Amino acid sequence: MTGGNLLTDHPALYEARFPDPGRLAARWTEDCLRRHGAGPRVLDMGCGTGRDAAHLHGAGRAVTGADLSEAMLAHARAHHPGPRYVHADLHGFDLGSFDAVVCLDSSLLYCHTNDQLDGFLASCRQALAPGGLLVAELRNGAYFLGRTDLLDRPAVDAFTWQGRTYRSRTTLTVDRTAQLLRRTRVWTTDDGSPPVPQHSAWRLLFPHELRHFLAAHGFEVLELHDGPGPRTEPPWRAGEPPGATADGDRLHLVARLHTH
Repeated sequence: MTGGNLLTDHPALYEARFPDPGRLAARWTEDCLRRHGAGPRVLDMGCGTGRDAAHLHGAGRAVTGADLSEAMLAHARAHHPGPRYVHADLHGFDLGSFDAVVCLDSSLLYCHTNDQLDGFLASCRQALAPGGLLVAELRNGAYFLGRTDLLDRPAVDAFTWQGRTYRSRTTLTVDRTAQLLRRTRVWTTDDGSPPVPQHSAWRLLFPHELRHFLAAHGFEVLELHDGPGPRTEPPWRAGEPPGATADGDRLHLVARLHTH
């Protein structure tokens, strides 16, 4: 193993580590889009390997998938065809006009600063047709108020892919000054390679804070709740309505751009 990011640099390995045969996140997204009458043009920001974008394409939508990782985009084009895949930075983008912007799996939280979050939301406002939707699924910063269960001990995981066993030890810490959840993940394999540490971070956004940013950019919040969703336990099932609380470790957002 070498430096970089093991999973995003090796998209097939990413899909082996995070299998999603039922396309749960994409089905939840499609349900949100249908319930709120979104038009067919969808931008999937932070599309990763393209699994969700391709599912939305298969549901009859005209999908553009955007990501910062060229490796992910190449994998998406080869293995999940249908959408248009483009290289873009979610901190600021201009990719055309859409009826909905989708941002799943905490991708929005790679906006670490207020300026970056403003850049993302301003780009969404520019991209969306009047009445267009923003649909996002992300960690809930409020979960960490008084709770330490995700911080108390490292999470250990192992999986085997193409005959090699990969083990990870993941530690989460809260950087209160930067308002970030920092992750250190150390990878080891059974081939004798030295351990590879990797670092990432997510902005810890609180529900009212998120509402304030959205309102400042002309969005009306239609839904903001902790579940059920694609990464909650138990997970969302088709036909389940949105919840009414924001206490759990995930947030699910649907917001509409004002038409005036």
